[in-house]
Amino acid sequence: MPPRSDVHYFGAGPAPLPTSVLERASQALLSYKDSGVGLCEISHRSGDANQILADAKAAMTTLLDIPEDYEILFLQGGGSGEFSAVVYHMVSLWVEKRRIRAQEDLTVAIADGKTEGPLEQKVFQRLKQEVDEELKLDYLVTGSWSLKASQEAARLVGAPHVNVALDARTENDGQFGIIPPESTWKLTARTREGGPGSAMVYFCDNETVDGVEFPSFPESLQACPEDAVDDDAPMVIADMSSNFISRKVDVSKYSVIFGGAQKNVGNAGVTIVIVKKSLLPPTANLAKPDLLRKLNLPVGPIVFDWPTIAKNNSLYNTLPIFDVWIAGQVMADLVQTCGSKKIAGQQEVSDEKAKLLYGTLDRYPQVYRVVPHQSVRSRMNICFRVAGGDEQKEKAFLAGAEKRGLMGLKGHRSVGGIRASNYNAVTLDSAKLLAKYLEDFAQGV
Repeated sequence: MPPRSDVHYFGAGPAPLPTSVLERASQALLSYKDSGVGLCEISHRSGDANQILADAKAAMTTLLDIPEDYEILFLQGGGSGEFSAVVYHMVSLWVEKRRIRAQEDLTVAIADGKTEGPLEQKVFQRLKQEVDEELKLDYLVTGSWSLKASQEAARLVGAPHVNVALDARTENDGQFGIIPPESTWKLTARTREGGPGSAMVYFCDNETVDGVEFPSFPESLQACPEDAVDDDAPMVIADMSSNFISRKVDVSKYSVIFGGAQKNVGNAGVTIVIVKKSLLPPTANLAKPDLLRKLNLPVGPIVFDWPTIAKNNSLYNTLPIFDVWIAGQVMADLVQTCGSKKIAGQQEVSDEKAKLLYGTLDRYPQVYRVVPHQSVRSRMNICFRVAGGDEQKEKAFLAGAEKRGLMGLKGHRSVGGIRASNYNAVTLDSAKLLAKYLEDFAQGV
């Protein structure tokens, strides 16, 4: 069995973890804080568990400069679970905003004699019409994961309520690999008179399968001008599962950021949600379950209910505290390593590794073809083909890589090819070894 130091793992997730964290974890599994009880055995209601949560939140807040008006939640269910959770929550918010506005308008109309009949019935009739005709969830589909998210939304609320504002495949011969200009996106219109437009705008910041990453926050999703109605501001939801804590992010531009931990943060089993407090009670009002059922809209499981999770400090049900501890250790180490640069320090390393690998691939265009367009190349998931996708040569490439201890390079089963995942725990030395192999293989073909 080769020593860990001889293996350089580029798997897409679960991904490598820092060896120092794993060494500490091995001790904590046997006896946490020399208590004689392992970390997987302590109560999630204990003081130790609460401290682990607090430490993880503090490290994340420091790294990303998370504003005070955001809540950090830890849940289970992975990114796929949050595909559903965001729909449940944002639809409920949209419905309640519309209900309140309808009630205010109709109360005045009845008082003025402009309409008559029971107020509650009138409100429901108008609300039902608005849900049927106007409820939309906008999705920017740039790869496999955003496609899955849009499909889950359609499954939950019905396809007519899902607006695929962008399907990148339509501009790229049916394949993912580009992000078309924002001028071509068909976002749900927001008007001063109409209140909220879409219930949310969702995008996946980095597509793990397809190697596509948004180079920056989309201009068209910026907050509305100061003279716009508050409710018109877009509710931006970003899935950052595979580029979380890899670059500087202006959290204030997002309503919600979520991600599974098993790429850059920790091991599979815990999902992180950063949500604006104004979207949670007591500030925000959510539609009651009975009303949602009457409107033929879904009511989500309580383990995906953000208000419930927030109210209980992420401990409504049994949270995998070991997984939170791992994530906290990874982030605490980054806080110490990056110092005053915070997450910008890690971004410098991530960018250097990506530049090294892409630069090597680009030097041998006769052997390698990077799949996504240069303008949207992911720093995290470097997807390419060997010899135009020749099956035998790609097998030879993978076999040769394994002989050098370069593991986990096979592309996703849905697209094939080669994928080198450049997550935080992949060291610069590992990236240099892969670059050297890319050089040697190209010269030997």
